Amino acid sequence: MLFWTVIACLWGAYMIGSVPTAVWIGKWFHGIDVRDHGSGNAGATNTIRVLGFKTGIPVLVIDGLKGYCAVWVASLTGLFVQGSDAYINFQLSMGVSAVLGHLFPLYAGFRGGKGVATLFGVVIALYPLSFLIVAGVFALVLLLTRFVSLSSITAAIAFPFVSVFVAGIDTQSLILFTIIIAVFIPLTHQKNILRLIKGEESKMVFRKK
Repeated sequence: MLFWTVIACLWGAYMIGSVPTAVWIGKWFHGIDVRDHGSGNAGATNTIRVLGFKTGIPVLVIDGLKGYCAVWVASLTGLFVQGSDAYINFQLSMGVSAVLGHLFPLYAGFRGGKGVATLFGVVIALYPLSFLIVAGVFALVLLLTRFVSLSSITAAIAFPFVSVFVAGIDTQSLILFTIIIAVFIPLTHQKNILRLIKGEESKMVFRKK
C-alpha cells in the first residue's frame, strides 16, 4: 500500500512539474510559443529574452513554485517521520519528479525547459541557507558577465561546497543531491558552454528594447 501511495505522490509531483508555464503564458498573452524563438527552451530565461521581464518574471516564480510545492507536499502526506532518512529521500524524490516534469512536460509534447528555476524551488525547500548564498553567487556572476548560463553553471558548481562547508549539511542523500546538481546543470547547458567558448552566447538585456 505504501509503495503505491509513494508512486502516486511522485506522479503527482511530475504532473505539477509538467505545467508548461512559459508555453501557456506565452500563448495566452502574446500568441507566441517561446519554443519557436530565441534558444527554443520553454523556460524563464528564454521567456525574458523573447517576451521581456513582465512576462518572464511570473514564469520564473511559477516554475520555482513547482519545485517548492512538490517538496512541500511530502510533509503533508504523513507517510514518513519528518526528519528521518526515509522522509528526506521522499522529499528529494518529489523534487526530482517535479524537475523531470519541467524537462519533459506531459502537457506540452515533452518539450520543456532546462529545469533550473524548478530546481531552484527544490533547493529553496531543502537547503534554504545554501540557496541564499548560491543565489548571491548567481547574481554576482550575472551582474559581472550578463550571461545567465554562466551564472547558473557557476552557482551549481558552488552548491556542494556551500552546502557542506558553509551550511553544514551532513545527510548523505542531501550531499549526493548537491553533487548531482553540480553535474546536471552543466550537462543541460552544453550548447551554452560551446557558445560561451566561441563568444556567441547571448547576454541578458536588463531592459527590453
